Amino acid sequence: MKPRVSIGLPVYNGQEFLEETLHSILNQTFNDFELIICDNASTDRTAEICRSFAKRDRRIRYYRNEINLGAAKNFNRVFSLARGEYFKWSAHDDLCSPEFLARCVEVLDNDPTVVLCYTRVGTIDRNGEPLPNEEVPLRATAFEPKDRFYDILHAHMCYEIFGLIRRSALQRTDLMGNYAHGDGVLLAWLGLLGRFHEVPDYLFFSRRHALQAGSRLADRYMWTEWFDPKMKGRIVLPYWRMFFAYVKAIHKTPMPVRQRWGCYWLMVRWMGWYRHKLGKNFRYAVIQFFRGVFGRRSVLEGRALRKEKRLKPHLEFDAQCVRTGTTWDQGRE
Repeated sequence: MKPRVSIGLPVYNGQEFLEETLHSILNQTFNDFELIICDNASTDRTAEICRSFAKRDRRIRYYRNEINLGAAKNFNRVFSLARGEYFKWSAHDDLCSPEFLARCVEVLDNDPTVVLCYTRVGTIDRNGEPLPNEEVPLRATAFEPKDRFYDILHAHMCYEIFGLIRRSALQRTDLMGNYAHGDGVLLAWLGLLGRFHEVPDYLFFSRRHALQAGSRLADRYMWTEWFDPKMKGRIVLPYWRMFFAYVKAIHKTPMPVRQRWGCYWLMVRWMGWYRHKLGKNFRYAVIQFFRGVFGRRSVLEGRALRKEKRLKPHLEFDAQCVRTGTTWDQGRE
């Protein structure tokens, strides 16, 4: 029988935190779910850990990609394998309280106008100790699509992408785009389709550590390569891609004419808000083109190398802790 909830966990080299995350998922008080794990050709113990858990729990379905497809395709693959009425993405290093699914399922069951339910977000360090929270409230609760779209266009942390989502709503979108801020664009598309709801309790915990993508990636160009490795070395225009993706979401979502043109007008304003970023994207593209013609290192490659040099001591220290089995505090001592 089909489970009510599908949880998709895309992972690449997540051995250090994966077991703790799997325990937090499998210990949910709401049991009618399946857990789909897509291993993006990991080179560490990720496969061993996943197969061990899959043998002990029939709710787990484990798949392994032959090559690294990039984050976007791996995120979308776990959704393509889902069967449940509701769907949730899970990162390999984040944690959920046992009541997370039960509270979110209750909201979606009782209110058909809600397409995405999430909870308050706590922040933890690599050892699971609490850190000062980094919340940027997202209030996409209005009944008008234009008002929800306006809320989502403003800066937020995209934590909501790890909430519980109606599978029928996700099927009407293009899912995770293979460009920087693809998760934010997907949230905007979902906001056009229906309301969001926040459970006012801290039931989701986002982990901070030096190995995660947010610590290693310096700008939206590097994020684009993380979402899609095929974009490495190519000329990309991250903010322009975001703009056209937003416009596509508006165009493909059924809504009253007044609401649609209101959303288009918001995109005109968005271009004004980000005019400097859009202009910088164009200048970088021109510089990349001419440096490529003359065989010189691009400005973006130089920035990436400087970022890598700055993070190298932290990454080496994290790797040492993993090899020796010590915690971060023990390794520092």
